[in-house]
Amino acid sequence: MSKKWIKAMVAACLALAVLAVPVLLSAQTKMLQIKGSDTMINLVQILAETYMDKNPGTPIAVLGGGSGTGVTGLINGTCDVANTSRDWKKKELDLAWEKGIQVRLFAVAVDGLSIIVNEKNPLDKLTMSQVGAIYRGEVTNWKAVGGPDVKVSLYGRQSNSGTYSFMMEHVMGNKPYSQAMKEMNGNAQIIEGVLADTAAIGYVGVGYVVDRGTGKPMKGLKILNINRDEKAEAFSPLDKAAVDSGKYPIARPLLMATNGKPKAAALGFLSWILSSEGQKIVEREGFYSVGAKYQPENAKNLK
Repeated sequence: MSKKWIKAMVAACLALAVLAVPVLLSAQTKMLQIKGSDTMINLVQILAETYMDKNPGTPIAVLGGGSGTGVTGLINGTCDVANTSRDWKKKELDLAWEKGIQVRLFAVAVDGLSIIVNEKNPLDKLTMSQVGAIYRGEVTNWKAVGGPDVKVSLYGRQSNSGTYSFMMEHVMGNKPYSQAMKEMNGNAQIIEGVLADTAAIGYVGVGYVVDRGTGKPMKGLKILNINRDEKAEAFSPLDKAAVDSGKYPIARPLLMATNGKPKAAALGFLSWILSSEGQKIVEREGFYSVGAKYQPENAKNLK
């Protein structure tokens, strides 16, 4: 073999070795896997992108699929962090305990769950009991709640959604949804449905219905004020003070869960989300920062 060929082969081997280094480094860098709530997916993806830009070499993957998917993923060990837009159910906590999973919950944002209608609907408010009756199928015509003589067109989420469960538990008295409800994959599909249907009603996270430039409701939609009963004052989910105080009655924390104390990658990401920098992004994306109500528990669970 000529010296020329030997030199060529050595050069080729060195080139392959150089190319292999990033691959090996990549394989050694564990990606932080986050799954769950579709309400939270856009927010957490934006948070992850910002955090990765600030911390190169900390890869994060964020997937949706609904709160139930996140819960199952954490219990089965297929994700490091579970996003849920509802509290964990007792049976989920029991199953986690049986499998040795010690669930720690972090409130990373607050959502004023918004009841929306098409802007052509003349109604401006509903009571909690009226919303519940509509979604249970007990009220089928807008006329029954002071609206036009038109059949109500229901839009909601699928059963693996945390928002679906939250509505059932907190608004519908744990009674089933009307069979006439159109079950949509996510917030965006509900919004599309309501924009195209003048008889529609839907429920979505507040971060999806506000124009970030103006802070006003998305064009074509009307966000209804909600009161606890007919004697109480009605409040908007756009009113941060009303959401924080509980005067707006359909508010909820958005949660991230880990198995025990968050490990290095998750700890860094969660700590940053709960910092003033992370919470500013939460508010920029249309949700609300975590107030004093949730801060002590968050601090305890980080330790």
